[in-house]
Amino acid sequence: MEQQRRKGQRLTGDERKQMIGVLVEEYRSGKSIRDLAVQHSLSIGLSRNLLVESGIPLRGRGGSTRGRGPANG
Repeated sequence: MEQQRRKGQRLTGDERKQMIGVLVEEYRSGKSIRDLAVQHSLSIGLSRNLLVESGIPLRGRGGSTRGRGPANG
């Protein structure tokens, strides 16, 4: 689903199911909801709602800290 979407364009039927599959796969690989929204020209709210609709457990706010350097301090 690399095709660029127009802002405000509705997702229905098979296109919606396909987008959910793509978002779930990328979210599981570690991308944030914000990253997914930007990459697929979706709002953050719609990206989150599609993930919730899929039934995938969402990570806590702030994202993954795995692989980040030591905290400032």
